[in-house]
Amino acid sequence: MREIKGISIIENASLKNLNTYKIESKAKYLIKIETLQGLIDLLKYLKENKIKYFILGAGSNIVIDDYFDGAVIKLEGLNKISVRQTEITCESGAMMGALSCTSMNHSLTGLEWAINIPGTVGGSIVGNAGAYNKEMFDNLRSIKVLDENLEVKTILKEQIKHSYRHTDLKDKPWIVIEATFELEKGNKEKSLELVRERKERRMKTQPLDMPSAGSVFRNPENDHAGRLIEACGLKGKKIGGAMVSEKHANFIVNTGNATSNDIKNLIKLVHTQVKHDFNVDLVLEQEIIDWK
Repeated sequence: MREIKGISIIENASLKNLNTYKIESKAKYLIKIETLQGLIDLLKYLKENKIKYFILGAGSNIVIDDYFDGAVIKLEGLNKISVRQTEITCESGAMMGALSCTSMNHSLTGLEWAINIPGTVGGSIVGNAGAYNKEMFDNLRSIKVLDENLEVKTILKEQIKHSYRHTDLKDKPWIVIEATFELEKGNKEKSLELVRERKERRMKTQPLDMPSAGSVFRNPENDHAGRLIEACGLKGKKIGGAMVSEKHANFIVNTGNATSNDIKNLIKLVHTQVKHDFNVDLVLEQEIIDWK
């Protein structure tokens, strides 16, 4: 691959530390974007040379495959955050935690829930990430995308179809490059106290000491996926290096050497067992990335 200004390239790169399951995976190219123009020039080159590519956020909420014969693109250089009164504009490569901290440091409220979301702003918008009955679209005003012609386009929130953990952005050939949020004036100390309380609860109830990708299944209406999985006697169930967490049944954790197939097979087993025992068809919250 030729040299392009505004990017850096690693060939035959490990993705183990770029996905929160810590799956051993490799890509033919790992490309880190430093500038928007670098991204545009890269995409032109990849399309001209028919090289497959995949935009990887923080690698959370996904199960990646073992090898990708193409270019994995990280937008980590596009991470600027700016604040103007109650408005925050953020590039898509910034982490959700950084966005949340910036809002609280400016005594703005509305994004406290996002402090522990282990994803990028861009990925979180595409998947409509959320927690504590809040979601990205609560405070989102607009986004900027690179469209299929590699032109920058502004899209208003109202133009994006969204629902629980889903948007129609997943079906469009666009790349989110920036987002603008409208927040409210708040109290920094109250926001920090809320964050501290929630962190303590998470540490007690979730397996934060082991690699995972968060909740595996969505909670069915008026119930909890974790309760159903636990009632099936599946806590501690293992396939290879993948295990249903003994701390929270709606988490699958990597005990040390889990493969992509270990995790996918365990997800299938849990889904089948809950369907058999309770006639509940659990909906997968994590996304299976099949590069083949």
